[in-house]
Amino acid sequence: MTNVATQVLATVNAPYGANLSAHQLAEMIADPASVGVASVFAFFSEVSAPVQKQFIKEMGVDAAKAGAVATRIAKLSGYTLPLAA
Repeated sequence: MTNVATQVLATVNAPYGANLSAHQLAEMIADPASVGVASVFAFFSEVSAPVQKQFIKEMGVDAAKAGAVATRIAKLSGYTLPLAA
């Protein structure tokens, strides 16, 4: 696992008692059905934008899909999220 993945997983798993793998999180951040998942919200709100982008690239996530999920979360939560369009 890369340093980026380790950093991301520590941020999104520990506070929520989750145990997602990097691959599970990668799938979730591009899946509109995951909008209400705390770990997905943590990824988009607590991980820095450069690290988000690096994780997305390393994991082969469709950046447009991840951006769409971030946009939905931003609209629902009222938070400004770096990857939201």
